[in-house]
Amino acid sequence: MHTFEQTLKQFNRIQDTPLSQDSFDPIQDFPECGGIGIFIGTVRNHHEGKAVKALKYTAYAPVSEKMIRQIEQEIQQKFAVAYVRVIHRIGALNIGEKAIIAIAYAAHRREAFAACEEAVERVKHEVPVWKEEFYLDGTSQYVAGCCIRKDDMEQDLPIQQDLSSQHICKHEHGASDDHLSQHNHPQPQHSLVGHFTSVHLGHTHSEHSSQQQDHEREQQVLFRKQCEQTIYQWHM
Repeated sequence: MHTFEQTLKQFNRIQDTPLSQDSFDPIQDFPECGGIGIFIGTVRNHHEGKAVKALKYTAYAPVSEKMIRQIEQEIQQKFAVAYVRVIHRIGALNIGEKAIIAIAYAAHRREAFAACEEAVERVKHEVPVWKEEFYLDGTSQYVAGCCIRKDDMEQDLPIQQDLSSQHICKHEHGASDDHLSQHNHPQPQHSLVGHFTSVHLGHTHSEHSSQQQDHEREQQVLFRKQCEQTIYQWHM
């Protein structure tokens, strides 16, 4: 039996080539929809006062694909929209390149905006994709984004206060698509321990104190354990 879903385009949600809106199904296929929500996140040239040269995204593709598709289905049902799709880039990206594209089609703009925003937030918060920033001064580090949604920020305020006491530092995302959230999964790109906090996992070429190095090693162990937990959960 031929169904409507079978006529939709089939494409990977995790891609290692430049992203394009041509991957998505045309709005003409959804005559009942009068609103289109589109978000395109690109790589910007600065982060917390440092000049960014490029980014590198890595992912555990089998789990990432499964999680993004499930997120799409859940959002489509939650907002009763006709279409939600997200693609995320991996590999090396230069300034201005697209890191993520999300599209939602709905009968009205309100649902389209809401579905598109939540799709971006959840993908960036939950899916095992990691981002490393490379700076013009020759240093690099893995970074996390901050949550732009007020409800998430209020929900995680106690978490933030607790993490601050553990010397875990706040970051903004190095690309134009700031993000984070927590759904009982580590947040790879995105903080592994809170909505808009990050663990300093990257290394610089400058000298670190022994205390800083010990702290980084502890956070790297936490990072690996949480990643392994996520991968295990999504293979079950």
